[in-house]
Amino acid sequence: MSQELNRPLKIALIEAHKPGSEHPGFDARSIAIAHGSIFELKRLGLWSKLAHLGTPIENIHISDRGHFGMTELNAEDFHLQNLGQVVELERVGQVLFNLLQESDIQLHCPGSLAHVEAQTDCQLLTLNDGTQIKTSLLVAADGVNSRVRQAFGLPLEQVDFEQVALVANIETDKPHENWAFERFTNTGPLAVLPMAPLKGNPRVSLVWALTPSDAKRLQSIAKDEFLAELQAAFGFRAGRFTQVGERLSYPLLLSHMPRPIYHRTVFIGNAAQTLHPIAGQGFNLGLRDLVSLLDVIKQALLDEGSSEDMLDLGSASLTHAYLHSREKDRNSTMTNIEFLVRSFSNDHWPLVIGRSLGLRLLSWMPPLKVPVARTAMGWKSVS
Repeated sequence: MSQELNRPLKIALIEAHKPGSEHPGFDARSIAIAHGSIFELKRLGLWSKLAHLGTPIENIHISDRGHFGMTELNAEDFHLQNLGQVVELERVGQVLFNLLQESDIQLHCPGSLAHVEAQTDCQLLTLNDGTQIKTSLLVAADGVNSRVRQAFGLPLEQVDFEQVALVANIETDKPHENWAFERFTNTGPLAVLPMAPLKGNPRVSLVWALTPSDAKRLQSIAKDEFLAELQAAFGFRAGRFTQVGERLSYPLLLSHMPRPIYHRTVFIGNAAQTLHPIAGQGFNLGLRDLVSLLDVIKQALLDEGSSEDMLDLGSASLTHAYLHSREKDRNSTMTNIEFLVRSFSNDHWPLVIGRSLGLRLLSWMPPLKVPVARTAMGWKSVS
């Protein structure tokens, strides 16, 4: 943050867990970092440290199971090398943790928040080991179950989609050739993302939205049975699924804070909003939260023409400027995600016909792909 702002800021980071020092192996959890997010990570000076971990997404195949709707997004059509990159979270965590240790950031890890007290000129934090920290601006990036939000009794609105995401890594009998797949089914989307091979064996990452009962059953059945059901639901565009790793699941909700600010506090990432993974935009939206906060602080420093010591970084004007900067992007992204979930997770015939025609129109009229591609690539929503 100090590097991006070109000002020395006093920053303390509280992190509960150290990343593992060993490669997590076959069951490594992954995330897709969209093209727009890579642009921002480059701006922050971080992507050069992470690029070697990425598996490019060069093409995305989108289809509707059992219906005629289908389209593709190809990086070369937009004069790009890729639409995004898939990275393993544990390895990213290792790199970022090493960078933190080399920085002048005051790192409290492992550490957790025991108590927070709002004071007139600061937030007073007490950690689990008794350490106290006074900060003019508290940035809460502590997830959907934010301890900071709960401590202040701030509201969280939720929409329960009555779906569960089942996630696993899958070995295939042929290379993925940098294709990602999004297949819509009557229970919800099924996404397959390219991963780096392990010991020469091709791998993909699976996110499968299911009813709670189906998720529970598929998580418990034998591996061969699971692979057979997955193959039947997905088809053979990614080859034959030959092995599955650990199967994990979590409920799918749309959660958001109506006002992701408080006295000398801003909320970013999953602490501010948690999205359904249908378009893979949770990380991208959270990163835009961070970038917007940096832009607001940078502008405040420029307007003040002074150092951090003379500027109140936690002032109401700054936190409200952050709130205003995020309103349009947050609201339109959440609205679009909820629309996609409602439209593509049922077999109501008018919706089936409408979404199939919509996917076909994207193939027949390439200019219509531009807004879809912008969303897939994680560029800010402006609608």
